[in-house]
Amino acid sequence: MSEAKKTQSEIYAEIRDLMVEQGYQDYADFCQKQIDALARKAEKAKERAAAKKEEASEAKALVAAALTDELQTGAQIFEQVGDEDFTIGKVRAQLTALVRDGSAVKEEVKVEKRTVMAYKLA
Repeated sequence: MSEAKKTQSEIYAEIRDLMVEQGYQDYADFCQKQIDALARKAEKAKERAAAKKEEASEAKALVAAALTDELQTGAQIFEQVGDEDFTIGKVRAQLTALVRDGSAVKEEVKVEKRTVMAYKLA
């Protein structure tokens, strides 16, 4: 049975411990700096992920506020949102998320010889 992979921090910690035992403090200090850098990098990644999640929930709320009981296409909802940070793709992604969590329903609608998805409140 294979052993679980070790993280970089675990590997550096093992090397650091070996270097301290052997009396190579410079190498041990280097390993400790690498461990600290990896910890800072992981913390920053968590902060970015939390910020991105918060931004997505704000976007979802904006799109949900634009929905009504009448069917509207993604383009119509995009026009209603009218935020310059939004793209039609982001609006559609939030509409899909709203459909997935049951807040909205989607149906196919013919618009100018094309079939597009239209959304309304559930």
